[in-house]
Amino acid sequence: MSSIPPTIILASGSAVRANLMRGAHIPFEIVPADIDESILKSELENSPAANGEHGAGPDIATALAKAKAEIVSKAHPDALVIGADQVMTLGKTCYDKPRDMAEARSRLWEFRGKPHLLHGGVALAKGGKTIWDYYQPSHLTMRNFSEAFLDHYLETAGDAILKSVGAYQLESIGAQLFESIDSDYFSILGLPLLPLMAELRRLGALPE
Repeated sequence: MSSIPPTIILASGSAVRANLMRGAHIPFEIVPADIDESILKSELENSPAANGEHGAGPDIATALAKAKAEIVSKAHPDALVIGADQVMTLGKTCYDKPRDMAEARSRLWEFRGKPHLLHGGVALAKGGKTIWDYYQPSHLTMRNFSEAFLDHYLETAGDAILKSVGAYQLESIGAQLFESIDSDYFSILGLPLLPLMAELRRLGALPE
């Protein structure tokens, strides 16, 4: 293996994912993937995978992570390209990012007091092909918060929550939404960082 570490590219425009990688001191470049996620989501939501216990959530998260990594990797074949995606399900129903604050409010109220899942997918591609992928489910339960708290949360958090599929802002006041969380902080924010770093070390992109 070459002594010169390969270039690492994050195929995402997510500021949260980029900040997680910067916080871990991972050297990387940003090249957002240009794909139409709705087409792939629609195909999988109407496939046999959607009949599983959690609908098509696991397959969508992994498939989108691979697609993002591969499309950027084709233009940067010598780099290690990271693709990541996250899908939220309540039962078998999959949810996208809320379109506006009204939808965010309605969703948070719907999820109040209920367990749900975040499905996180991350993939590495090189030469236009996926060479590694990982799926991380996160189990979360929101507490029975009041309407007054929900109004306070939305006013305090602002429209930044629209960039999160769960409208959580867990790194801030969103922590007050929850009764219990069974996962790790990085995965909930959209990037299963620990297994990703382990693979980057194995590939010689990070020091062992």
